[in-house]
Amino acid sequence: MAVSANRLELLQIADAVAREKAIDKEIVLAAMADAIQKAARSRYGQETNIRADINPQTGEMKLQRLMEVVEEVEEPARQISLALARARNPDAQVGDFIAEQLPPMDFGRIAAQSAKQVIVQKVREAERDRQYEEYKDRIGEIVNGTVKRVEYGNVIVDLGRGEAIIRRDELIPRETFKYGDRVRAYVYDVRREQRGPQIFLSRTHPQFMAKLFTMEVPEIYDGIIEIKSVARDPGSRAKIAVLSHDSSIDPVGACVGMRGSRVQAVVAELQGEKIDIIPWNENAASFIVNALQPAEVAKVVLDEDAERIEVVVPDDQLSLAIGRRGQNVRLASQLTGWDIDILTEEEESQRRQKEFAERSKLFMEALNVDEMVGQVLASEGFTSVEELAYVESSEISSIDGFDEETAEEIQNRAREYLERIEAENDEKRKALGVSDELREIPGITTAMMVALGEDGVKTIEDFAGYAVDDLVGWRERKDGENKFFPGVLSEFDVSRAEAEQMVVAARMKMGWITENDLAEEEADTEAEPEEG
Repeated sequence: MAVSANRLELLQIADAVAREKAIDKEIVLAAMADAIQKAARSRYGQETNIRADINPQTGEMKLQRLMEVVEEVEEPARQISLALARARNPDAQVGDFIAEQLPPMDFGRIAAQSAKQVIVQKVREAERDRQYEEYKDRIGEIVNGTVKRVEYGNVIVDLGRGEAIIRRDELIPRETFKYGDRVRAYVYDVRREQRGPQIFLSRTHPQFMAKLFTMEVPEIYDGIIEIKSVARDPGSRAKIAVLSHDSSIDPVGACVGMRGSRVQAVVAELQGEKIDIIPWNENAASFIVNALQPAEVAKVVLDEDAERIEVVVPDDQLSLAIGRRGQNVRLASQLTGWDIDILTEEEESQRRQKEFAERSKLFMEALNVDEMVGQVLASEGFTSVEELAYVESSEISSIDGFDEETAEEIQNRAREYLERIEAENDEKRKALGVSDELREIPGITTAMMVALGEDGVKTIEDFAGYAVDDLVGWRERKDGENKFFPGVLSEFDVSRAEAEQMVVAARMKMGWITENDLAEEEADTEAEPEEG
């Protein structure tokens, strides 16, 4: 059978559109069929059920009206009685469809315009789906493109098979692009939106720098060197922590390259951003000391529960450790995940003197001793009256100038003081209406019961409603700072693990949870790493 010119044109158009939009030809032909169906309905009536088919090999088009076989006709335009249907097809059953061939139709101007809109819409949707499917799995990759236009500081990038955007805040400061510029960026998000899939690119994302190093350093690409963490102040300075899985390869040297060739290639792409390459260390103190380079550190004190570290530096190193506008310590904190407090040796000395004076005064008042005895006890490392009351008496009697009798007297006075404070706290607790039953929770002291009562907690049921953060406090990053919000028991030196045990004990007493629940939760927690 000869194929008419019109049919050939139809197939050629479908081929051209499919190639240009990088979508399947079948989708284009289906869009054309939908457009013909819509145009046919405008001619034969919107209620008519019309199907258009286009043969993908020949371009031949069939237009049919479908009539549903029913017992009793309610919609004559869409339905046909069983008797009439069987006159056309003896095997017809209720629920079947009888197809009636319609003659080829000539499109009027309005019908053609409407058909064009349907085709354009369907092709656009297919193009969007293709673009989303292609880029949704490329999050975390670096892509290259050409600047298409710049709108209000946002850069629209042509990726060849899609269009992406670098928002103004994702550009390196003072960086400008114009039409036709080549640009390289990191894909950090791909989302479906009403106007189609949006591909979001970034040049300030920490992982952009990590991926650039992966491209420049073969050892990172091969997995011999691992990038553990990255912190950036885009366009100004960055720190990157690296670890070598091969003891014969220096991770810092490999990233720097011969005469700095590798790191310079990354610096050039990042508009001159200064990069500190730091060896990662599983020992937090050593890692943080490395992260504060180029400053020298004299001493560190870690608080592992709060993930906070105190760093003592020589007086002349303070400005170097902090950096311009706090940049060095801020990047070191981001790199390590620890909050870093920096003190000079003089500030630390003053603080130690203040703590020593406060402890001496506490011992003088609590034990009714003179200043010299208070200072001696503080200088020997005793930090609380409780410690003095319950320590082995030999530890006190072994202090120069103290004998067994003196040690016994100090311990008696310490215990009397603690008993007096306990009695006072018990009176306060009763006045606040805090129930005796709270003592049943392991770890709860009378002083804690007073604090709980002041927070409105009076029974085990009240206590069981606490979250661990309510008891020990929590940290939130606000305005670039990690702020601490104290909990009800923050002043009592209760760890998160201890607070959690208290809350669990209260909930078990209330019957909210059982031993089986805890065992199942523990089993789930142990299984999680295996699943990952």
